[in-house]
Amino acid sequence: MCQAVVKVGHREARRARLSKGRARVRRHETDMVEMADIADASAQGGDAIRTFPFPADLSVLGVGMQVGRMGAGRTWHATDAPLERVHRIDFHVVMLFTEGPVRHMIDFAEYEANAGDLLWIRPGQVHRFSGTDDYHGTVLTMQPGFLPRATVEATGLYRYDLPPLLHPDESQLPALRSALAQLQREYEDTTTLPLSLHTAVLRHSLTAFLLRLAHLAASSAEAARHQGDTTFTLFRDAVERGFATNHSVSAYADQLGYSRRTLVRAVRAATGETPKGFIDKRVILEAKRLLAHTDMPIGRVGAAVGFPDAANFSKFFHQHTDVTPAGFRAELR
Repeated sequence: MCQAVVKVGHREARRARLSKGRARVRRHETDMVEMADIADASAQGGDAIRTFPFPADLSVLGVGMQVGRMGAGRTWHATDAPLERVHRIDFHVVMLFTEGPVRHMIDFAEYEANAGDLLWIRPGQVHRFSGTDDYHGTVLTMQPGFLPRATVEATGLYRYDLPPLLHPDESQLPALRSALAQLQREYEDTTTLPLSLHTAVLRHSLTAFLLRLAHLAASSAEAARHQGDTTFTLFRDAVERGFATNHSVSAYADQLGYSRRTLVRAVRAATGETPKGFIDKRVILEAKRLLAHTDMPIGRVGAAVGFPDAANFSKFFHQHTDVTPAGFRAELR
């Protein structure tokens, strides 16, 4: 998913931007009752979690983004998407709330957003809305390819390690609101400029908003736990691309041009865990997604996360969760 390119031997190009800061992050693990509801709702999808594309038909002039009000009286989401069931999207969603609380599930965690909070959902994440009538504020959706690559990297569009729920303080919120309001005005002004210039202006306005949002996300308390140098940043991105086939710390070290010892130090400094623990955590998350939200046989789930042998997958899963894959799925049904 990540757009970063790793070039072994060019370490002078490896500069990561991770800022320190403080913010309040409220994150609640979904209880078994809620998880059962999620599993029942999505099990009808068969062997795959249903993925919904960007609703281009709702976009003004067909540009690769839309921004507007959430709530009754306006269609702000794909009408065929099962919003209150677990599903994936292949585009970005950013919601700025004017009322709350609103509960939203993302990747096995329940988040509670209040007025002034933002929720950022990235492509490929498993999520579920609560009642859409509870959502009030402004929503921004955009296709991954709408912005140029340099902007994608500068704004951290694929920083899946950053928290989805953001709490801007009193000094940050007015600027975010202003930038989003300006973007909405440009989006709705379809008569002043020809389409090509209109789209270019939208990209600039969107970039201005996302740069502020990215700074807020990178300076949050949860992101501060991931402080580290370029070594960790490159490792994190490589794992996101390769966790389904590569579980070897040495292989990642070789790929990135670092010694295993250097990688261990960098990952431990950034996360408090070993590189192997970081990889395993990502594999377990994907396995849980597939077990909870699809009807794929256990063996196929294992193969999808890099375990061709079902017995080895079951052993690995049990070691990390204290339950077998079959037992985990049974608890949710």
